Amino acid sequence: MKFDSPSEQLFFTTVRIETATPAGTGTGTGFGLLYEHNPTQQFPFIVTNKHVIKNAHSGRFFFTKEKDNSPLVGQRVDVGIGNFEQHWHGHPDPDIDVAVMPYLPLVTQLQSQGQPIFFQPFHHKMIPTDEQMMELDALEEIAFVGYPNGIFDSKNLLPILRRGTTATPPQINYEGKPIFLVDASVFPGSSGSPVLICNHGGFTTKKGFSVGTRVLLLGIISSVLVQKDNNLLEFVTVPTVTAAPGIRTTQMIDLGVVFKASVIIETVLDFLKKHGIPLA
Repeated sequence: MKFDSPSEQLFFTTVRIETATPAGTGTGTGFGLLYEHNPTQQFPFIVTNKHVIKNAHSGRFFFTKEKDNSPLVGQRVDVGIGNFEQHWHGHPDPDIDVAVMPYLPLVTQLQSQGQPIFFQPFHHKMIPTDEQMMELDALEEIAFVGYPNGIFDSKNLLPILRRGTTATPPQINYEGKPIFLVDASVFPGSSGSPVLICNHGGFTTKKGFSVGTRVLLLGIISSVLVQKDNNLLEFVTVPTVTAAPGIRTTQMIDLGVVFKASVIIETVLDFLKKHGIPLA
């Protein structure tokens, strides 16, 4: 099978994150983002939530092997990293659940070992401009990619692609925070999933119908609204999938919290500043 269409390529934008912490093991989602300041300054990152990698003393990714610029579906390349949390850089605001890690050293190391990977990061220009945001309607169909409940196609090494809709206008900061809500089934393991608009052939804006394909990176899933036993509603961080048994005392009501893509760029720029990387 050729993975040519934009939706097919989404299967190679994410990476499964497996962590080991003092509390046990966990699984979450990361995705690739290429920040291009100019043609000579390109910075590839893996993006996830702070809570996915919190207290992780070790972590592991796996990628799909590449040959002739195509994926070798089902052929796995594993990467293990010690002191895992220390490799990540979080947004300077402690309340913004976004972290990034540069992955160019990983790619270079794997290529030197004869293990090139097929990994398709989102370009930062896929993040909608202010003008594009104003063209979005309050109700838009969205897609997100990841590993809900740790599920993935273990034979072909493919994540799970799901759909939903915006539940609040994506232009508006819900409760004054850089977030919006989505009406979608968000489960543990979906933490760190990219949230996208992915239209093929044509799409509708406030100005009318447009012909073409549209792929926009809106943000990253972080938390979910749950109903507690006492019937109170509360936003809680989407936990990573852990191996520890437990009793569920809450019920998810299919409202997820998405941090806007703008704070991902803020995190990237803060990383570059902290590491003394000048932008020409």
